[in-house]
Amino acid sequence: MRSTRTVRDTRMSERLRALHRATLEIVGAMNRPQRDEALIAEAGIALDRALFPLLVAIERFGPIGVVELAEGVGRDYTTVSRQLAKLESLGLTHRRASVADRRVRPAVVTPRGKATTKLIDAARERMARAVLAAWKASEIDHLARLMKKFAEALNGEAPVVSPVKPAAPARRSPRRSRPNPSRRPSGSPSR
Repeated sequence: MRSTRTVRDTRMSERLRALHRATLEIVGAMNRPQRDEALIAEAGIALDRALFPLLVAIERFGPIGVVELAEGVGRDYTTVSRQLAKLESLGLTHRRASVADRRVRPAVVTPRGKATTKLIDAARERMARAVLAAWKASEIDHLARLMKKFAEALNGEAPVVSPVKPAAPARRSPRRSRPNPSRRPSGSPSR
């Protein structure tokens, strides 16, 4: 007979695999070029598909530096730097000197950029309403609350607690001394 703990662990593993699969499916759907093209068309704007997620990210998280922006959209910072220059030339963003670090020039949206993101937001809402048309309001509220909680946990905003109790250390022979983790050789990574 299997222990309750093993059954619980198996169920948790199944849940985590299901959560991971759903997350991959959502990310895959969100990253499809056709989805961005449809959103751009629905918004009625003329904007290169590669620039669209950058503009939205700058509006949501700006002022934001090139490196942070590149990490957020999963692109190389040199590519993002060139794309930021394009957004600036279109009058949708501008970069300003940072008060904290003069080497950094974070990007912010211009009024024209904000007007563009408002059109994108309205189009996104129309498209989301169509996707969620058969859902109850309580289901949408529940999904939004849990997705926010999940995003915060992934980004380290919520405490990370291991539900699994660490295994007891293996018993060693009394003649051997245990290594002291605080006395690592220099250059040795600590994980």
